[in-house]
Amino acid sequence: MRNRLDSGPCAVDTKGRGVRSFLSPRQRMKILLVEDETKIAAFARKGLEEAGFIVDHADHGDDGFHLATTGGYDAIVLDIMLPGRDGISILRQLRERKNAIPVILLTARSELNERLDGLNQGADDYLTKPFYIEELIARIHAVMRRASGNEISVLKVADLSVNLITREVTREGEAIELTTREFALLTYLMRSPGRVYTRTQIQEHVWNYDFDPGTNLVDVYVQRVRKKLGGSDRPALIETVRGVGYRMVMDPPAG
Repeated sequence: MRNRLDSGPCAVDTKGRGVRSFLSPRQRMKILLVEDETKIAAFARKGLEEAGFIVDHADHGDDGFHLATTGGYDAIVLDIMLPGRDGISILRQLRERKNAIPVILLTARSELNERLDGLNQGADDYLTKPFYIEELIARIHAVMRRASGNEISVLKVADLSVNLITREVTREGEAIELTTREFALLTYLMRSPGRVYTRTQIQEHVWNYDFDPGTNLVDVYVQRVRKKLGGSDRPALIETVRGVGYRMVMDPPAG
């Protein structure tokens, strides 16, 4: 859709370029997503909304800049390669206006110069596409905590501790080595202890749009993480909810 901006109770013409707005209660954090790739934008928007964010989406750099300067957002997820103004230009112009809103850059490239350019222009963080939605959500929370001066870098459940910055995982002080997806799965469950996540939710957050829903990969990875966390020798922290999915147990039973 590149012909209008839907803003709930009102519609605003944006020179034929598509922008979508999703309204929710005021207390929820408001994110601007500026991304012109339809598949990635839909995936990111869906994941962010499921995580409780209000999401406005622009698929053109000029519209993204307009919203960034008028929309009152808590953070911006900004693609570098855009029609109209590119992401680096948008970022530079925001900082020139003394706008300190947290910005996470999205890039399809891995070249050091591009990443350094964005960081030197004032970006708070960046992600290389494709990415895990859980990592994007974690990075949004991280940049917003830094902006508010209230950064939390460690997740703790029972005797399990995860450092989100160093990616160190320990249980009772013993280091545990996890793969990237195992880490994403564990931290996803740890962020809301006691909440039951369906296999579909876990699939979408850990494997995003590259996941094959016809496999039992979620169950396999849960078993791997359980084993690395101590298996039968320690109280189980990840509980199976039969017919639904999994949850992180806040007070696991002994034995």
